Amino acid sequence: MSTADRLRAEGEARGEMRGRAETVLEQLALRFGPVSVAISGRVRAADIAELRLWTVRVLDSDSLDAVFE
Repeated sequence: MSTADRLRAEGEARGEMRGRAETVLEQLALRFGPVSVAISGRVRAADIAELRLWTVRVLDSDSLDAVFE
């Protein structure tokens, strides 16, 4: 893989993570109301596996805390 390809792939991965983080934050706000700065920071700092998990959990969790358990 060339340097350009590697940089492109890294940029795409960062973009996917940002997009997933925004999706999780939107879902949380719609389901549970305004999201705190602490939760927002946690979501924005999460890795892709956590973001994928939370994207699913928010759909059937009864509370904000349950999403992150």
